[in-house]
Amino acid sequence: MEAPADPGGTARSRPSNRGTIRRILTAAGLGPAPRQTSPTWRQFLTSQASGILACDFLHVDTVFLKRLYVLFVMEIETRRVHVLGLTANPTGAWTTQQARNLPMDLGDRAGAFKFLIRDRDSKFSRSFDEVFTAASVRAIKTPVQSPRANAFAERFVGTLRRECLDHLLIHSGRHLRKVLTEDEHHFHHHRPHQGRSLRPPLHDPSEVIDMASRIHRRRTVTGLISEYRRAA
Repeated sequence: MEAPADPGGTARSRPSNRGTIRRILTAAGLGPAPRQTSPTWRQFLTSQASGILACDFLHVDTVFLKRLYVLFVMEIETRRVHVLGLTANPTGAWTTQQARNLPMDLGDRAGAFKFLIRDRDSKFSRSFDEVFTAASVRAIKTPVQSPRANAFAERFVGTLRRECLDHLLIHSGRHLRKVLTEDEHHFHHHRPHQGRSLRPPLHDPSEVIDMASRIHRRRTVTGLISEYRRAA
């Protein structure tokens, strides 16, 4: 009866590959820990934030069990959100038409954007991408099942649900549009953002806060959210 082979002895008998790897790296001009030649996804978003848009859908179920879909686009640098439209039947043609309306919302800033981040939803058709291509904006598709690749849009959806939609019963498209309009105004003018040093997207840098002035509270978004401002 033969004794079982010694795994350790087998491993010791094999020649080391360290020398081969070192020679290959040296021939390629690389050190032991080569630096990445391309930036990481986070570095790309940080360096190009002023020229990046992100878009996505969110859905809302009404009290009558009707599902409504909302298409929005976010400007990454300022976190400014554009709610392009809502519908119960989001088709590729409808999505493309909403994309054509975006330059009117962006105004003079439309030419500053170079990239659009989107997922691989079939509602983002080829004609949808062509609208942005015509404006010199390149559509970047996120990897399959990688929501973190579109983290800014996903975070906005989460914020909207936690602070607003999860506490309301939506009964129609008109009701949802009214709620979104009120929340969008609050999001842009009052809600602080950690990535912007606790400033809202449409913060006026010339505004100086007088800590001795009286503070007035106003309820908004059907009374769910309180906004605070200096009393006149």
